[in-house]
Amino acid sequence: MKFDELDDRMRIFETAHDHCVLPGINIVARLDGRSFTRLTKEIHKFEAPFDIKFRDLMTETAVHLMNCGFKIVYGYTESDEISLLFHPEEDSFNRKLRKLNSLLAAEASAKFSTLIKDIACFDCRISQLPIEQNVIDYFRWRSEDAWRNALNSHCYWQLRKTGKSAIDANNMLIGMSVAEKNELLFQFGINFNDIPNWQKRGIGLYWTKQEISGWNPIKKQEEKSIRNKLKTDYELPMKEEYDNFISSFLNGDTKNG
Repeated sequence: MKFDELDDRMRIFETAHDHCVLPGINIVARLDGRSFTRLTKEIHKFEAPFDIKFRDLMTETAVHLMNCGFKIVYGYTESDEISLLFHPEEDSFNRKLRKLNSLLAAEASAKFSTLIKDIACFDCRISQLPIEQNVIDYFRWRSEDAWRNALNSHCYWQLRKTGKSAIDANNMLIGMSVAEKNELLFQFGINFNDIPNWQKRGIGLYWTKQEISGWNPIKKQEEKSIRNKLKTDYELPMKEEYDNFISSFLNGDTKNG
């Protein structure tokens, strides 16, 4: 059998179950760190419940993903996860799911491993969102997850500092209302409203336009031009304002980043 014939026959097994995201469907990728609790609490022992060094590692990894060859208009990170909103016209690899999942997971794993100087692994899953409201709901979901995690984490670690075991601390929080958790923190002198917003709402990354000046050696004169610059936002809006903010990436000039 000639190689070309063998090649054609065998590639069928690789591509028989290829699925592509249909044109007009919004793509959001979510990456999660695998076994990051052990990596960040046992091996590298970052400060709990939040550590600025870990925050910056995740943010830098998200920055890398937004610059690794795909058209991504908005990135969002909280805890050990990263969400990426693709440009509506992104068509790399014909929008094949296996390519998007494998490449994004590989890029994130490689970048984070390089930064932390240890082996780190991310998985990736793609959400196919038919309408704009689905995209808004997705990022509201992740934002509210960040808020819930921040409240629970601060309560949990305050209880641990009093000598409670992991099991006891978790059990004490089961069934507690939001008001009761806020009161618990207040007893330790913590007003949850004063917690940094990046802990409660996550961190956004998006492209902005920046005017820069440079020297034109041909015309021998200084000229101004507009360049895209990636902004890291630690003060994301909330609720309806956040809905409008997300909508702008689908309908506004920001999508051209």
